[in-house]
Amino acid sequence: MIQLYNTLTRDKSSFQPVDPDHVKIYACGPTVYDYAHIGNARMAVVCDQLVRVLRSYFHHVTYVSNITDVDDKIIDSAKKKNLKIEQITARYTKIYNEDMKCLGVKAPDMQPKATEYIPNMIAMISRLIANNAAYVANSHVFFHVPAMPNYGSLSGRTGQDQLAGARVEVMDFKRDPNDFVLWKPSDADQPGWESPWGVGRPGWHIECSAMSESTLGLPFDIHAGGGDLIFPHHENEIAQSCCASGNFAPDSYAKLWFHNGFVMLSGEKMSKSLGNILLVHDLIEQHPGEAIRMALLSAHYRQPLNWTQKLLLDTKTSLDRMYRALEKTAHILIEKTEIDQKVLDALYDDINTPLALSHIKQLAKSLATANDEEAKIFKAKLIGSANLLGLLENDPAQWLGFSQEGDKTSIIEQMIKDRDQARVDKDFARADKLREQLYDMGVVIEDSPSGTKWRYDN
Repeated sequence: MIQLYNTLTRDKSSFQPVDPDHVKIYACGPTVYDYAHIGNARMAVVCDQLVRVLRSYFHHVTYVSNITDVDDKIIDSAKKKNLKIEQITARYTKIYNEDMKCLGVKAPDMQPKATEYIPNMIAMISRLIANNAAYVANSHVFFHVPAMPNYGSLSGRTGQDQLAGARVEVMDFKRDPNDFVLWKPSDADQPGWESPWGVGRPGWHIECSAMSESTLGLPFDIHAGGGDLIFPHHENEIAQSCCASGNFAPDSYAKLWFHNGFVMLSGEKMSKSLGNILLVHDLIEQHPGEAIRMALLSAHYRQPLNWTQKLLLDTKTSLDRMYRALEKTAHILIEKTEIDQKVLDALYDDINTPLALSHIKQLAKSLATANDEEAKIFKAKLIGSANLLGLLENDPAQWLGFSQEGDKTSIIEQMIKDRDQARVDKDFARADKLREQLYDMGVVIEDSPSGTKWRYDN
């Protein structure tokens, strides 16, 4: 059985879907007003990994991850860039999906946009008002937090902690300081929709409640997202959905809550004020997406991940070794791949990717030193296991810098000649660069009185 940690119950247990024939997952996607940063990418990669693991066990899995395309941040971005809101959201939705694809993130089965579900949100807000869980005040609609008896069950926050964490706007016409906006009025230069409460737009929290229920029904199996969303966003989703349905049990909305930890940059939390936001769009211009993905999976998903340049370079080196093992055994053909049981056991134990990666690296090491008969087994398990983590999906020769059509030996020897000439010319920077490129291709060079010798690195 697959074991998963549930933020709501604060324990790890066997995952039992509502319907064993159809597992349903919802994850909070991006607000599309700018490029995604590495923290956004970790959530996308981790959720993609969760879905891959579930699909290895269950026959039918539906994965929904939304796009928030109406938000005050989007409005501000459009004004600053002097663009229409639709231009901003279309541009950054496209970029987000392309960037995540580079990281091996498969497209969700459904990617609902908030603006497509405004009628559903209005209907849910109307139900909340009818159930005395929301009220109209000064052209706004607020959710009344005291209406939810179990408010705080997900985050563990109570009383003053809730107010401090929510950062809710202080308004004199709210009944309770913790009450939050479900609907707010729009000015002429802001996006707006007709509603029983006037022309306006939804608050952020109501969007996911409406979209998840509309696409998956209630209750669904897993609600996923970054740990920063536990409070107030996910706490508010539970309150809205439970009060709208009249069932106050938190798991009547989503049975299991799956949250990933923060990404730290060289030991510091990412922050615009510190100027240390790392954008995925920039990273993939300098590094292979597969290396970025593997680095994001190098720590257990629930733990903080300390992102450094060394982590990324070490990950690339590990991938190079695995691809070299595949390149050296290119002559060995396998009929089908398989997933190593140790890798499966690690992933079925709360998506333990660090342990799974250690087993995959050992398979690559075994493949590199195996005879041809043993190599068939190791190669099948290496490819199958790595593919389950979205790795080793490139052609080994291309990854290592060899042309599919050309003679790789002649390429290596020409690079060595170029390096020798650079040394004669005292262009040591170029010589060092060529040596690094050869090393990345799995080639070790040795300088001797009789000339430069080379060999493949085992």
